[in-house]
Amino acid sequence: MFPLPAGVRRTLAASLAAASCSVAGLGAQTTAPPYRVGWADAASVTAAATIALLGARTTPPPSTCAPCDRADLPGIDRWAAGLHSGPTSTTSDVALVGVAGGALLAAVSGVGPARARGDVVVLVNAAAWTEAATEWLKVGFHRARPALYQDGAVQAALDATNRKSFPSGHTSIAFATAVAYTTLAQRQRLPHAPRNSLLLLGGATGVGALRVLGGKHFPTDVLAGAALGSAIGWIAARLHPTTP
Repeated sequence: MFPLPAGVRRTLAASLAAASCSVAGLGAQTTAPPYRVGWADAASVTAAATIALLGARTTPPPSTCAPCDRADLPGIDRWAAGLHSGPTSTTSDVALVGVAGGALLAAVSGVGPARARGDVVVLVNAAAWTEAATEWLKVGFHRARPALYQDGAVQAALDATNRKSFPSGHTSIAFATAVAYTTLAQRQRLPHAPRNSLLLLGGATGVGALRVLGGKHFPTDVLAGAALGSAIGWIAARLHPTTP
């Protein structure tokens, strides 16, 4: 084998060094840096919780009908006006806890403490601001729940929460946490991200379906909640600052 000239050897060495740096750089880019955690996050969550609490305590205008006329509902909602099931409604509560808790557990599993703290902060921010937005939209729209289209509507109208149907809070929170997890898991390449994302999004969809079948919401309430929660969850995970 003929020895390579010194100039060629230097060129090859430089090329190999550059290639190594490029591969190392690509490897470093496969995982986004952890989210930054600071006092601003505490202030954000506190502000969102305060706004949500004020909305929850605000009484919407009284109902103008009891019972209300189902003919006034959009076609997609009329079939749901007669639904009512206490056990199904309770199941939706459990399902929501499962989705939100599952998102938190999936976000912190198999990652370091710094990344876990950042992921929890993002999920909590997403849920808090979704709740804040949902509560005030409920006040603004003061839409009657299905209970006001059924027998016993006069008694149901006395409960202010029965005039806060739009959008569905359970559904918005479920989708906020599911989408926030899906977005941050994709950015950070978390373990089992595709599987967990599918399970969480499926669970969030199940929460919405149970809210309709339980007689707590109309389909359009659930669709609006899903859209709202998805938007805020995506924004929280995409725009939250990361560490340098």
